[in-house]
Amino acid sequence: MKNLDQHLHKYIVDSTDRIYNPQENAVWRYILRQLKSFLSKNAHSSYLDGLKSTGITLEEIPKIEYISQHLSRFGWSAQPVSGFIPPAVFMEMQAANILPIASDMRSFDQILYTPAPDIVHEAAGHAPMLACQPYSDYLKKYAAVAKKAIVSHEDIEIYKAIRKLSDLKSQSDVTQEEIQAVQNHLDHVSSNISYLSEAALLSRMNWWTAEYGLIGSLDDPKIFGAGLLSSIAEAKHCLSPEVKKLPLTIDCINYSYDITEQQPQLFVTPDFSHLGVVLDELSKQMAYQVGGLTGLEKAAKAQATCTAELNSGLQISGRVVEYIRDSLSEVGFLKFAGPCQLSIKGQQLPSHSTDLHPNGYSTPLGYLKAFPNKCPSMLTEKEWQQIQINLNQKSKIKLEFTNGVVITGELHSSLKEGSQTLLLTLDHAHVSFEGRDLYLPEWGRFDLALGTKVTSVFGGPADRIAYGEFEEFEVTRIPKRKYSAKDYKIFGYYEILRDLRHGKKTPYDLETCVRLAKDELPHEWLIFIESLEIAKANSFKNIEELCLQHLRSIESHPDVKSCIQDGIQLSHLMEV
Repeated sequence: MKNLDQHLHKYIVDSTDRIYNPQENAVWRYILRQLKSFLSKNAHSSYLDGLKSTGITLEEIPKIEYISQHLSRFGWSAQPVSGFIPPAVFMEMQAANILPIASDMRSFDQILYTPAPDIVHEAAGHAPMLACQPYSDYLKKYAAVAKKAIVSHEDIEIYKAIRKLSDLKSQSDVTQEEIQAVQNHLDHVSSNISYLSEAALLSRMNWWTAEYGLIGSLDDPKIFGAGLLSSIAEAKHCLSPEVKKLPLTIDCINYSYDITEQQPQLFVTPDFSHLGVVLDELSKQMAYQVGGLTGLEKAAKAQATCTAELNSGLQISGRVVEYIRDSLSEVGFLKFAGPCQLSIKGQQLPSHSTDLHPNGYSTPLGYLKAFPNKCPSMLTEKEWQQIQINLNQKSKIKLEFTNGVVITGELHSSLKEGSQTLLLTLDHAHVSFEGRDLYLPEWGRFDLALGTKVTSVFGGPADRIAYGEFEEFEVTRIPKRKYSAKDYKIFGYYEILRDLRHGKKTPYDLETCVRLAKDELPHEWLIFIESLEIAKANSFKNIEELCLQHLRSIESHPDVKSCIQDGIQLSHLMEV
């Protein structure tokens, strides 16, 4: 984890001792065989090559460290996580060329759809496309932009609710009433969203590209989104006429999505380079590029930790609670709620940590009357002396700004970065603006930031490691499944079938295994699909017919029927 910042380590789980049971490997094998068959004709040409390049095989669930070794050839690595991690965390990892992979495996009951990210989605969906350099470049670019996005407190509440529902649905010992209660909470939180944050808009673009994106022509698009590449049902549905195909433009951020439903429309990019064009168009509207009053307005609305960067390069991190416009509609005063941090180029300034500013920070901005055309941070020592200020000597000072701000106090010290003066620290400071007291002497030592404009505003603190925890993202783990005696009996059958497929000695022959399973586990349809494959491969006609008869007798639920029919259809097309 050498490329991973320390504050992200808590999201990583230990998967070295993760042993997948025989049923999980059978589910993986079924899904991957179905996907490979369909996607060989309907996915972007890079997908199948990517499966090979990333070391992902059909036979068993791959070790994440094994995938990571293969990804290293493309400048990426992989780290195991548990379930949904915060979107901001996912983007930070991707920005560091690390693919987070949920190490959990969907259950047999969720073979078509899982409510939580799992290793099928991450490994078979996301990893293969990383071998495609133009797409990999886009993902890195997207992650770098998303890392700057302002995340609102509402986004955090939505994430918590989705994570809780996802984890609950992944467990086998919960009641429908428990699930409904959490669903009701998610519905309540979702319906009370007051606005769409930058993070929410970027999330939509990610959904319609990296998760559910199509590429090529509108008439004959191919699949490249991981959500489609990891779900055979959605992969087939997305190419049907029922799903409207729209050309990918920035307009995609105006389309919401429901993670529990198949999408009524999808967006088609002509090629991977076009993804970057749309991303650039979106990023130009974001606060980190716009800055100024627009950026501060977004930060204040978010009620979350953000950073305002001044034209001097000084970065102020905290929660924006107030900003005052001067007569020229420029930013005249900034106020943050604590804890706050001051940084330069993403590095916290010495002695200006959240320990020094635990309750907030405020500063006026603007030009001095004595130098109305020059940023105070750029004044030379000689120019400071012209207004009776020696930066290296403690003395009483008075600063008058062109916007009306007046500061008096005793200069304690100054802080420089190269030729620029970033801060003046004053004792007994009084700051006023148009008759309003902005800072009083009894409030303690005052740090005046020198700058005239807010050039950028972005989400999170400038120095994330030094700042520490800045949002209430919960670190949770999907609990390990508890297995019953029946579960272990099921695992035993899959183990026997696996050994039969590889020509190993087993306690039962294939026919005995099928007949016993019919009596003991008649609805475990995947046992009979695997048995059918082995029977076909060995020309056991009587066992083949026995499996087919039983499979047709249990085709009741539509989902089960489609799974069985797909399994039968594929049983004679691929190697066992």
